Amino acid sequence: MEKLYTVGLLIGSNLFMTYAWYGHLKDLKGKALFLVVMASWTVAFFEYCLQVPANRIGYQVFSLGQLKVIQEIISVGVFAAFSVAYMKEPLRLDFLWAGLCLVAAAYFMFRGGGAVAS
Repeated sequence: MEKLYTVGLLIGSNLFMTYAWYGHLKDLKGKALFLVVMASWTVAFFEYCLQVPANRIGYQVFSLGQLKVIQEIISVGVFAAFSVAYMKEPLRLDFLWAGLCLVAAAYFMFRGGGAVAS
């Protein structure tokens, strides 16, 4: 169950993170940089409210490296969906290539089962 909680919290965290990092490019263009930074920090607060528990829960069942690779896989997936659905960017083949690189990263991090923190 910890694995599912971890993945769910990381998905939520990455939704907030992606919006905090890139949503202002669409929604707050033309606004003062200080206001954009403050708005992004506000959104990032909610990212951390999910990310910190995700890592604490996840570190009980995943190694640190595994946890990082899971986060990166989720991050690229969320970013690809955000880019296409929200920012109206074209879906590019580069997302596939990046995804395949992450599949390789996951293979290497999980092939031996990894050490779980005690």
